[in-house]
Amino acid sequence: MIIDAHAHLLPKDYPSDAPACFPHMEPIDGSTDRLLVFDKMRFPAKEVFFEAERRIEAQDASGVDAEVVSPMPPLLRYDLPKADGLALARHVNDFAAELSAHAPDRIIGLGMVPMQDPDAATAELAAIKESGLAGVEIASNVLGSSIGDEKFLPFFQEVEKLGLSVFVHAMPAPMDRLPMSAMGTYVVGIEGMFAAASLILGGTAAACPDLRISFSHAAGGLAMMLPRANYFWGGSWNEEPKNLDRAVMPDDGPSPLEMARRFYYDSMVFDARTIRYLVDLLGADRLLVGSDFPAMLREEPAAKTLRSMDLPEAEWEDISWKNALRWLGREAVA
Repeated sequence: MIIDAHAHLLPKDYPSDAPACFPHMEPIDGSTDRLLVFDKMRFPAKEVFFEAERRIEAQDASGVDAEVVSPMPPLLRYDLPKADGLALARHVNDFAAELSAHAPDRIIGLGMVPMQDPDAATAELAAIKESGLAGVEIASNVLGSSIGDEKFLPFFQEVEKLGLSVFVHAMPAPMDRLPMSAMGTYVVGIEGMFAAASLILGGTAAACPDLRISFSHAAGGLAMMLPRANYFWGGSWNEEPKNLDRAVMPDDGPSPLEMARRFYYDSMVFDARTIRYLVDLLGADRLLVGSDFPAMLREEPAAKTLRSMDLPEAEWEDISWKNALRWLGREAVA
């Protein structure tokens, strides 16, 4: 069984009387696909983004049993005014709930909230839960602010209280240190790391021990930084017992690695060697299958690299589907 925990949706249409800042879909001559127009963006959206029947067909063709579908990241426009951001989120959430209702066991929807206004985002969570959505997708930063900033703590506390799940998708933040060509590659790695690290360092992970949160693309470079963070915390190499004489910033709380092992990470890292490192460092019980489908093509069959790694059966079952159900707060049964 395989659950793809990182897939995306796009609404088929937007209200004709929507604010001018809303996206819209244009027909494409001779095709059932549509063109997403959002400011300067022009994105040809395959029919599978918005038609439930096509999604099920695509799952069957790739050997996927279910998908967790979240809004295409460009929809997470935190620069919109609060009222417009809330209206867009509600439209996307209504569509996500409708798409999921077509086949609840095969299409598990996540919604979105206007994180540019933390109070409005928090207040909207009850409606997310009431609609039957499993949780929310948020960007790795909000207009340049890390999600571990204390102003977002009430949001995460409400997520935890309602038993919802969070998917953090790496998104560029304002920066001029790398060229635009790096936005989809190196910046994703940097942003994923910043987002996860900010939750650890800012106290959110400690304050919300039951928060079920997953990071796209294994939180970028986080895993490479964690051993160094552990050394600064406790002065030890290789997770050996603390040696406070060597610790740079001693801390009596849980280690950075312990905190990071509370999170989930999709294993779409494009290389079996990286997956093996993640399994060794974070544990097979922390990893999920992810594809970015249909924005990116899946491996064929799905999780081909994971399948090729000769993982022990228990580890394969954890990564391929059980961890996804745990992240979603659903009982993992055979």
